[in-house]
Amino acid sequence: MTSFDHLADDYRQHGLAGRIGFGERPALLVIDFIKAYTTPGSPLYAAPGVPDAVRASQPVLAVARTAGIPIIYTTVAYAPDGRDGGIFVQKVPALRQLTHDSPLIAIVDELRPQAGELVIEKKYASAFFGTHLATTLTALRIDTVIMVGCSTSGCIRASAVDGMQHGFRVIVPRECVGDRAPEPHLANLFDIDGKYGDVVSVAEVIHYLNRLCE
Repeated sequence: MTSFDHLADDYRQHGLAGRIGFGERPALLVIDFIKAYTTPGSPLYAAPGVPDAVRASQPVLAVARTAGIPIIYTTVAYAPDGRDGGIFVQKVPALRQLTHDSPLIAIVDELRPQAGELVIEKKYASAFFGTHLATTLTALRIDTVIMVGCSTSGCIRASAVDGMQHGFRVIVPRECVGDRAPEPHLANLFDIDGKYGDVVSVAEVIHYLNRLCE
């Protein structure tokens, strides 16, 4: 986020970018790390940002499993005519490729869900909008949501906003989210960190999760 360093002090001086920190009961939310974003030739292919973020997320997923915290995935799927996607599908026609019979909606092999890990199907950008995610997290008494996935400017940002608005501490490891271009990626990381959650290093997240394993 070096291109925004000159704004960081201004934000803090005006009462933005406070730190919320980690809570006591985390969950890992793996947002839309599906093959549509990592498969060359897919209309949603977003390299190198998303494939890089997938690789960076592998150790986070491993330590989250060791710590025994809830792990929840999201994917996106629509009817063939896209009518269940509303205005979103009209705005982003490439989403019409994500039908229930498409291999593109599968979670990437590197982060494939294990037995007992929940996969939620969503229709819109936020993992919370129109899904049972918030009630599931609340029932599990979760207070912290660690978000990895894509894209930073779309589903990560929307989920971060909604996560905060549902009362969860939102933590985004910067290396573990990706976008199709660096400019929106960096701008949205800066904005999330300024208003909605804490953007931290993957090393900080792994350190926190390792403490839960002790």
